[in-house]
Amino acid sequence: MSDTPAHSVAFVRETPIPPADPPATERGVIKWVRENLVSTPANAVMTVLSLVAIYWFLALLVPWLLNGVWNAGSIRECREIMAGSGGGCFAVLTERWHQLIFGRYPTDQYWRPTVAFVLLFVALAPVLFQTVPRRLLIFTGLYPFLAYWLVWGGSILGPIFALAGFAVGYIAYSRLVDRSFAMGFFGGVLAAIVTWWITGFLADATGNVMALETVESRDIGGFMLNLILGTVCVSLSLPLGIVLALGRQSSMPIIKWICVVFIEFIRGVPLITLLFVANVVLAYFLPPGSNFDLILRVIIMITMFAAAYIAEVIRGGLAALPRGQYEAADSLGLDYAQAMRLIILPQALKISIPGIVNVAVGLFKDTTLVSIIAMFDLVGMVRGPILASTDWNGVYWELFGFAAFLFFVVCYGISQYSQWLERQLQTDRR
Repeated sequence: MSDTPAHSVAFVRETPIPPADPPATERGVIKWVRENLVSTPANAVMTVLSLVAIYWFLALLVPWLLNGVWNAGSIRECREIMAGSGGGCFAVLTERWHQLIFGRYPTDQYWRPTVAFVLLFVALAPVLFQTVPRRLLIFTGLYPFLAYWLVWGGSILGPIFALAGFAVGYIAYSRLVDRSFAMGFFGGVLAAIVTWWITGFLADATGNVMALETVESRDIGGFMLNLILGTVCVSLSLPLGIVLALGRQSSMPIIKWICVVFIEFIRGVPLITLLFVANVVLAYFLPPGSNFDLILRVIIMITMFAAAYIAEVIRGGLAALPRGQYEAADSLGLDYAQAMRLIILPQALKISIPGIVNVAVGLFKDTTLVSIIAMFDLVGMVRGPILASTDWNGVYWELFGFAAFLFFVVCYGISQYSQWLERQLQTDRR
């Protein structure tokens, strides 16, 4: 037996001690609940109240959905089948879905707007996503003319001649822009107008070529009309808003004040007032007997309205850029158009993405205001032909809930894309 004291014996561990598990309150679901739901007494009270509200909402919604009736010929049959079960009368959706989506569009021609809607995603893909081949931009430029021919019908020569006018205008612009931007812009516009004037006579002489059944604008309605107005007006208002924002910052007084007056006037007038102008007042300024399509008039007014708001959003993006960016463009010897296209606008538009998306979402929802001027969009079809009929008079929650669902899907998709785009453009944080 050794006489060495115990405290003088050294111990060296040859294997590491296995890590201990964290406390139960610092991991998993318990940690998340403690930090997010009951971190303070006030948060705990709010959590309890929120759970009660969710339970109350689901207690009403779930029976309404599960006990709903999907096959019936009228609201009276729905009530007889439900027998007080508290379900919804969803049979109105299965019975009138074609009116809700296509309005009064000819039934045998539904394939045309459907094809145009599918091709819309193909046309938007190279614009929205950088990984899509750039060659598809050719189809993007052709799509507006193809979609017009599919939806409205008529001879295919009309869209072809319209495309020819834009092509000739672009060629004239590219030839004259080297002298000055103004000469290129106005020269391109004049060349396009002359081309359309000449091809108008050719269209009348050649007759119908690959003609589809013509559909009047008054027959275009339902959610299809909301999509048409939203897509066209957002697409047109963005470049117009950029021009107005640049014009408001121009050093030329006439250009600046024209843009300022336009923006301030449009932003100071409600959209419904502009729609009434498009529907009633604008006809007094047209020659007698002229037929200016109502949808085109509404597109013009909504585009002007959205462009004024987008112009202010982009002006905020331009003002947020440091002065050094403009000086850097000048130091590189870039002219005004090159500096804006290559340096200034890409940064300003990146800053302005949340504001632009906010305007786009609001604009798409505001397309329902056209129902006030007797245009049968989705809300107009609900308030007009469907609820006016004796078969479905009294069905409100189901119809307006379906309309809200469609608008939510589109607006939520736009919002999610904008957030994804912001993450893709955050190059300074990579």
